[in-house]
Amino acid sequence: MHHTPDTAPDTTLPAPGPAVPAPAVRPAGPAPGDAPSAARCPTAATGAGEAARPAAADPPAPALFTWEFGADPYPAYAWLREHAPVHRTELPSGVEAWLVTRYADARQALADSRLSKNPVHHSEGAHGKGKVGIPGERSANLMTHLLNIDPPDHTRLRRLVSKAFTPRRVAAFAPRVQELTDALIDGFAARGEADLIHEFAFPLPIYAICDLLGVPREDQDDFRDWAGMMLRHTKPGGTGGGPRGGVAKAVKKIRGYLAELIHRKRAALPPEPAPDEDLISGLIRASDHGEHLTENEVAAMAFILLFAGFETTVNLIGNGTYALLRTPDQRELLQKSLAAGDRDVLATGIEELLRYDGPVELATWRFATEELTLGGERIAVGDPVLVVLAAADRDPARFDAPDTLDLRRTDNPHLGYGHGIHYCLGAPLARLEGQTALATLLTRLPDIRLAAEPGDLRWRGGLIMRGLRTLPVEFTPAP
Repeated sequence: MHHTPDTAPDTTLPAPGPAVPAPAVRPAGPAPGDAPSAARCPTAATGAGEAARPAAADPPAPALFTWEFGADPYPAYAWLREHAPVHRTELPSGVEAWLVTRYADARQALADSRLSKNPVHHSEGAHGKGKVGIPGERSANLMTHLLNIDPPDHTRLRRLVSKAFTPRRVAAFAPRVQELTDALIDGFAARGEADLIHEFAFPLPIYAICDLLGVPREDQDDFRDWAGMMLRHTKPGGTGGGPRGGVAKAVKKIRGYLAELIHRKRAALPPEPAPDEDLISGLIRASDHGEHLTENEVAAMAFILLFAGFETTVNLIGNGTYALLRTPDQRELLQKSLAAGDRDVLATGIEELLRYDGPVELATWRFATEELTLGGERIAVGDPVLVVLAAADRDPARFDAPDTLDLRRTDNPHLGYGHGIHYCLGAPLARLEGQTALATLLTRLPDIRLAAEPGDLRWRGGLIMRGLRTLPVEFTPAP
């Protein structure tokens, strides 16, 4: 999502295996397919304070982190919200962590200063092995970024970077986003078919964030390749999900490139900034005028804005398009409003798509710096806490008909951008890219439709992000 310092990718799960069913778009209220898996989760527990009931009255606990769960985690999250809203479990990496699934608890945890972003507070020390962060970031000396630090350093760095995401700066960037969007659609519009992930949702935010950072156009395809390694993204017809260790290799390549680019930009920096100065030049300038931003900090900040700033938008566009293609009435509502020149449905619709099946399933890692109670559970010092945004944003205690996609929903304080001091810095850019991509796609290719059975689609493996690996579509070829 770009775009957001609190939502970096995570690669603790292996690449997807066999195809699994894709999530259904469900109407309001329970549906026959909403029953959780019969596999029992051995660590599930009844939420604190609940009245004891006969065991037979409770449905079996769902299995977590299977590929079936990855395709549609929402029934499992509904079970956790009701029976174990703050739930300790072992993750596929072997790290034990608390999952927070209710909306009220999630908001509390996201804003609680006792839950640090710095992995040095993890009691198990697994951060040294890369289990709770981005593979390769420690060896590449890229740890000093907004995902890993607390105030006062977080306050200082965020203030510097926030200058790139002001409403004025984002508005000035809108024509470039539209240009990129149209150029990508031009690349496949005449064919009548496309893989929207590889040909549209994936390259759009890469090129956009590269422009924002100040990566020269001639180098941007290299960044696209490195980004593909980080997502273990393959071209159509390719096999598997990319080589093991690709994330760490991509991080190393990006670190080397950024060091060289920072050096070149520092040498060519003019005395006064231009109104449209790129972000890397702005960070260098801040470090040269008493803000004490080191070269490592500049590189780490540029890196995390790239890393956290594209996969989220890939998934926003991919998940959002998929949800619209599977909800014909909402897609028609949006198309009619766009045809009438009304963008109100688009504005509320982007927020609803973030809530309904957003790009960030879990907020990035937090670690307790002192003992605290959350949702009735005692969190010990050093315990990792993962806020499940996807579960909180479908909490019926906060949202009416939470399993229904309603593009006109206005009472929608979703947590897709986080909450508190780590609220997504790039939210304005994410909104711009998401709105531009969906509006242009539905306007230029009005009869776009899925070209595969939902059960044949696969979701990328990973703990933090939620997104499709491919999204094949068909449409009437456009000139």
